[in-house]
Amino acid sequence: MTVIVQPTGIDPADVLAVARGNAPVELSPAAVEAMATSRAIVDGIEASGRPVYGVSTGFGALASTSIEPERRAELQHALIRSHAAGVGAPMPREVVRAMMLLRVRSLAMGRSGVRPALAQGLVDLLNHDITPWVPEHGSLGASGDLAPLAHCAIVLLGEGWVLGKDGARMSAAEALHAAGLRPLELAAKEGLALINGTDGMLGMLLLAIADAAHLFTMADVTAALATEAMLGSERPFLPELHAIRPHPGQAASAANILRLLQDSAIMDSHRHDLAHAVQDAYSIRCAPQVAGAARDTLDFVRTTAARELVSVVDNPVVLPDGRVESTGNFHGAPLGFAADFLAIAAAEVGAIAERRVDRLLDVTRSRDLPPFLSPDAGVNSGLMIAQYTAAGIVAENRRLAGPASVDSLPTSGMQEDHVSMGWAATKKLRTVLDNLTSLLAVELLAAVRGLQLRLPITPSPAGRAAIAAVEPFAGQPGPDVFLAPVLEQTRAVISGPGLRATIEAATAPLS
Repeated sequence: MTVIVQPTGIDPADVLAVARGNAPVELSPAAVEAMATSRAIVDGIEASGRPVYGVSTGFGALASTSIEPERRAELQHALIRSHAAGVGAPMPREVVRAMMLLRVRSLAMGRSGVRPALAQGLVDLLNHDITPWVPEHGSLGASGDLAPLAHCAIVLLGEGWVLGKDGARMSAAEALHAAGLRPLELAAKEGLALINGTDGMLGMLLLAIADAAHLFTMADVTAALATEAMLGSERPFLPELHAIRPHPGQAASAANILRLLQDSAIMDSHRHDLAHAVQDAYSIRCAPQVAGAARDTLDFVRTTAARELVSVVDNPVVLPDGRVESTGNFHGAPLGFAADFLAIAAAEVGAIAERRVDRLLDVTRSRDLPPFLSPDAGVNSGLMIAQYTAAGIVAENRRLAGPASVDSLPTSGMQEDHVSMGWAATKKLRTVLDNLTSLLAVELLAAVRGLQLRLPITPSPAGRAAIAAVEPFAGQPGPDVFLAPVLEQTRAVISGPGLRATIEAATAPLS
């Protein structure tokens, strides 16, 4: 599909389509008109000689410095060069593409006072698959993502670096020439408009929202499989028990787990056993309470991101009545808070999954499964060290769950004396979610091993689907194998759509 940018904005699906699906981008006629109208206001201000921040003055602590008309274009170019000051490894291609599209979105709303050619320049980079080299360090989240966006903007000038197809760094001038694109010359205010936004952190947050939504559903899947393998009870997941504590995420998670445990001979085998534990451990019984709270957190984060998607994030902004006003809309606090909140939730979803893994491997708590899920424990260690790996990841996620958004370091001669650290918050959120993928992979592998060891008693349709997905590369319980590639492939099962689709075909759609 083609993503058409309107002056009213875009939606999260558009960002994913461009960032991950390479969808082409177009500016709508209405967006072009909105930008042309606001640019005419800036041109009028320039002609009048009236002092306006970012148009006829310097930036930040230099806001009171007047700039002569003949040097204002030079000012914009100098701004981009000086602000492209990041260091470190390059950000992933999908993050940079999301960031560029979101800057196009903001410019297209017609409040930035730029020519349509500026937004079209970013569109051309996206459509020619030119990805600026954006270093990971440089943004404090106010005034927006200055350094990362400057590394995008400098490519429009034919300077800076881009990310080659092989991952190597190459000259932007070379990339533009190969694509048949010409460098842009900036006019008054345009350099500032290219970099004064929350687009990097918003892009990462939108990608994280999509990943978290999938992983939280997969967490219900692995929790159900682990419960089944450990001969847990399905009774704590009954809907009437969650209706009396009406958190919507909790109810959705419990409904998923209950549905996944149906039609299981394993569950039937002990349902009426008087010796069966009346209450399962918290990591089983309270799975919906933890995963459900994470789902409710994700809903809050979605709302925050949706508001930002329809926001004008620039400074100064050009109002329809001709005024040009300074704002603080570039401050990333809303996004930083949301990202930190979601990182805490995702870390706990992973932590409770690791506790279930530990129970599956412990012969004193796994209800007759062999030690470490190895039929020949002693000579073989089974999944012992996979749980070590999971424990180490849980510890890292707990460190990453410490909020970045409560930190602040003043900059720009104390003009920018409080910053959001929203870039850091969203960047570490992505790491937490990647770690959660690994934790759920360990739980999936352990649960599948447990279900295999319960045979010939037949597991649920979800259990059979999980065994069918994992057994081709993991094999059956037996002598130890080189486990790292097995875990990598199990990660791919967790992150991909295949297992969920197979389970839903056999049961019903999951929330």
